[in-house]
Amino acid sequence: MKLFFKEINSPVGKLKLVATDEALVAILWEKEKLGRVRLDKMGISDKHPILLKTENQLKEYFTGKRKVFDLPLNPMGTSFQQMVWNELRQIPFGETRSYGELATKMGSPKASRAVGAANGKNPISIVVPCHRVIGKNGKLTGFAGGLRSKELLLDLEAKSMR
Repeated sequence: MKLFFKEINSPVGKLKLVATDEALVAILWEKEKLGRVRLDKMGISDKHPILLKTENQLKEYFTGKRKVFDLPLNPMGTSFQQMVWNELRQIPFGETRSYGELATKMGSPKASRAVGAANGKNPISIVVPCHRVIGKNGKLTGFAGGLRSKELLLDLEAKSMR
């Protein structure tokens, strides 16, 4: 599988968009933890249609003009991770859920730690909104892009809701 990437600037720092010919497979952070998302070698492409569409939709999101992403996605992970990431896509813009709430919704109320681990491996940050998952006490918890980025994304969505 051939991978292409494009780097863009955003309010949460530089992002690396990664796609195949068919779908977006990752959005990586500037200070990405080595090994969090495993990808093969990539070639740079400033003209790749999926990367350009992703860049455009992210710009719309960051300016409050987009609440739902319309992109072909192919995050690579285990079947459990896929289930968690599908559940993340169901969290409405501007809302949050706890790890426990997600686990319960998935039919495994005692699996909140496993849900948290899968959430942390989400390769398509922002578009698959792992930033909308918080601790059961309402506090912000770990986030691949850093807690400051998580706070910024949640604030952006809250302001867009008003």
